[in-house]
Amino acid sequence: MIKKWCFYSSLALIIVYLSSGFKPFELQNHDWFHVNVEDGLSYSFPSKEQKDYANLNIPFTGKFFVGFKEAVAFRESEGKYKKINSLGYMGKYQFGLETLKTIGIYETISFLNSPKLQERAFVALLSKNKSELKDEIEKFSGRIIGGVKVTESGILAAAHLGGAGSVKRFLNSNGTMKCKDQYGASVKTYMRDFGGYETSGIIADINAKVK
Repeated sequence: MIKKWCFYSSLALIIVYLSSGFKPFELQNHDWFHVNVEDGLSYSFPSKEQKDYANLNIPFTGKFFVGFKEAVAFRESEGKYKKINSLGYMGKYQFGLETLKTIGIYETISFLNSPKLQERAFVALLSKNKSELKDEIEKFSGRIIGGVKVTESGILAAAHLGGAGSVKRFLNSNGTMKCKDQYGASVKTYMRDFGGYETSGIIADINAKVK
């Protein structure tokens, strides 16, 4: 009887001793990780600065403006600043010479060699197109045209591809006017693929120039 009592007492002491060595895990919050409690599918990167991701070889896929820029660039040139296609379109966003002139750029060599200048050129052209297409953005945003939901970013991307005039023809014809470039890319496709991005920060300016 005494032996059994000693055995169980010893066993209990061993269990208590071992249990005291374990502590519950503590959940920690990190300042760089943001979670939106209203939408479990939304998140932001640890850094909001694009320069912190300069060495990544994949395009951004978020719906922020940086995502819009990089998605368009990847479609146009795979993000290559010095690319010139067979039709003479240049740079990361594939600008034609005449388009560059409308935003104040006349020297193509310096344009190709300057990523900063190319980024500014893209924003300047967006500003110009947003001004020229402001009536269409207001009238058609949210509507389904030619099977595509129209958004501001989709309109701006399509204008980058085919010009503001092509976008107007597509929208005002209710999608029946087919507008494509020499490689077969269409205004409709760009409007669909680049819809829903954040472009509200682009200021409409018909006289936008690269400074």
